[in-house]
Amino acid sequence: MATNADLLRVARARLYGNYKPAPFVLARGKGCEVWDVEGRRFLDLAGGVAVCSVGHSHPALARVIGEQAATLMHVSNYFYNEPNVLLADELCRRTGLDRAFFCNSGTEANEAVLKLARYHFHRLNQPKRTRILAFDNAFHGRTMGALSMTGTPKYREGFGDYFGGVTHVPYGDLAAVEAAFSGSGGDEIAAVIAEAIQGEGGVLPAPEGFLKGLRDLCDRHGALLIMDEIQTGIGRLGSFLACQQAGVLPDAVTLAKGLGGGFPIGAMLTRESLAGDLPGGTHGSTFGGNALASAAALAVLKIVDDEKLTEGAETKGRFLTEELQKLARDVPKVCEGQRGKGLLQGLAMHPGFVARDVLPKIQELGVLVIAAGDRVLRFAPPLVVTEAELREGVAAVRQVVEQLAQA
Repeated sequence: MATNADLLRVARARLYGNYKPAPFVLARGKGCEVWDVEGRRFLDLAGGVAVCSVGHSHPALARVIGEQAATLMHVSNYFYNEPNVLLADELCRRTGLDRAFFCNSGTEANEAVLKLARYHFHRLNQPKRTRILAFDNAFHGRTMGALSMTGTPKYREGFGDYFGGVTHVPYGDLAAVEAAFSGSGGDEIAAVIAEAIQGEGGVLPAPEGFLKGLRDLCDRHGALLIMDEIQTGIGRLGSFLACQQAGVLPDAVTLAKGLGGGFPIGAMLTRESLAGDLPGGTHGSTFGGNALASAAALAVLKIVDDEKLTEGAETKGRFLTEELQKLARDVPKVCEGQRGKGLLQGLAMHPGFVARDVLPKIQELGVLVIAAGDRVLRFAPPLVVTEAELREGVAAVRQVVEQLAQA
C-alpha cells in the first residue's frame, strides 16, 4: 500500500505547483469523515469548500451516479436529455426564476452571467451599457471575465490587462452604490453582482437591508441585479438561496459548489425577461447540462428535501454560532469574533495571526477547516454534519487558539 510519503513525492514532482495542499493524501470518506491512505481519520468541516453538501459517499447520490453512468452520460447540447430538463424545472421552481443555463463550475456560471448582462443591453440598443458594479473583497472566480469582477487585487496581479469594465465599491455601502449610479459613467452600468456572504473575502455577511437596497437601486436605475450564490446556495444558510431570506428576487443567480454534492456542475438562473439575451451562437458549454451531472444534482436536491438539510442548516448554524461566539469571548487575545450564518461561518482572528499558518495545527488534531481571507478560519461543513461533530471541531480549534494565546 502506498504511504503518504510515497504519494507526496510523486505529487510534488508531477502536479502543477499552484496549490499548496496539506501533507497527506485522502483516500476515502463517509459523511463528515475522511481518511488518508494510511488510515488516519479527519473530521471534515471544510466540505470541499462548501461543495460536499450531502457529505462524502452518500449512498443515494452514489447510486444515482452509478445508475446514470450506466444509462446515459453525455449527448451534447444539440439534444435534450431527461435529467437536465427535470433539473431546470426543479431549480426554477425552488427559486422563483424562470430559465436555466448549465455549465461546469461557478466561474463559468459567472462568465455566463457577465455576458448575459452585456448582451441584454446590446439587444435593447444600449451598447454603451456594459459596466458591471462589483464589490471590494468579492470573489467570483479565476477565469479572466470572472476575475475582473473579483474585488481582491492580489488575484489579478501578474496577469496583465484583464477583462475590464468593472467598478468596485465597498461591500455593504449602499451610498457608494448610489454614488456610482449617479456619478460619471453611471448610465453605463449594466448590472450589480453581489454575494449574500462574501466567503473568500473573509466570511463577511451583507448588512441588514443591503440586498433589498441593491434591488431597489437596480430597479430605479434600470440595471440588473445578479446574486452569486455559488457558496451560499443549496440550503447552506437555512433557505435554498440566501437572498430569499432578504425577500429579494434577483434578475439572475449563479450556482455551483453544493449543487452537485461533489460532482462538477454550475448553473445560471434568470428571469423570463432575460430568456432571449443569449441567443443561439452567443454562448455555450460542451459538457454543461450533461445527463450525469444533472442526475447527480437532482439526487442532491432530493436528499436535501428528504433529510431536511435546509432546516438543519438553520438550527445547526445557530449552534455553531453560539460555539464560535463563546470561543471568541473566551480567547479574546487571539479571536476577533464570529462571522457568518447557517453552515457558512468564520472565526476571525486579530491582525498578526495568519489563518493558513494556523490550519496545520488544527489538522494535527484531526480536524479540517479552511481559510477565508488572511485571518479567518472558515467552517463550511457538509449539511449532514451533526452538533456533536461541530462541537468536536470547535474544540480542536479552541485548543489551537488557546495555545496561540499562551505563546
